[in-house]
Amino acid sequence: MLYSFRRCPYAMRARLGLIAADQSVVVREILLKNKPQEMLALSPKGTVPVMQLAGGRVLDESLDILFWALAQADPHSLLPQNPEEENLISALIATNDRAFKPLLDRYKYFDRYPEFSQQSYFEQALLYLLPLEQRLAEAQGQQEQAMLLGRMSAADLAIFPFVRQFAHVDRARFNAAPLPCLTQWLQAWLEHPWFIRAMKPKPLWLESGEQQPL
Repeated sequence: MLYSFRRCPYAMRARLGLIAADQSVVVREILLKNKPQEMLALSPKGTVPVMQLAGGRVLDESLDILFWALAQADPHSLLPQNPEEENLISALIATNDRAFKPLLDRYKYFDRYPEFSQQSYFEQALLYLLPLEQRLAEAQGQQEQAMLLGRMSAADLAIFPFVRQFAHVDRARFNAAPLPCLTQWLQAWLEHPWFIRAMKPKPLWLESGEQQPL
């Protein structure tokens, strides 16, 4: 059972992993401004996603849910195939979560962080997207749709929701950036059946009492 908030990139990451692994999950859609006590009892830190497994174990980090799901089933070979890939996936996700995401927050909510202008935060965050652009440019021609490892992997699922959030702050500004391959990669994921399924609207659990299949 998964507590989720549709627009949260961390929750998107978890839902994408569960869908890719074809795991049977019911979703309790919540509002972060109205957190249910049942969720807080499982994870007092009060952030989504939170998943309770059938045996009672609780996972309350998006990466833990993503990799738990793929450990159950990985029909699309998204997990690393060798130690080199494992290190690369870990490094890409760590850079996204620890360096890019804080700048994304400052760019999106720039009025809360007056130390720099919104444009400055955009340019600072862009420095972390340019290496992804380079990776995708190098992968072009190797397959129909370039992916971060040269093939679809957990890195794409883990990073895509945050690039999506960054792009949607100001799509014209993003489209004008020197990121043609990343823009193509982003659009491919926006149109991917997994993402369409992950973003299907669900009624709020506290209001409806409904918990629906993912």
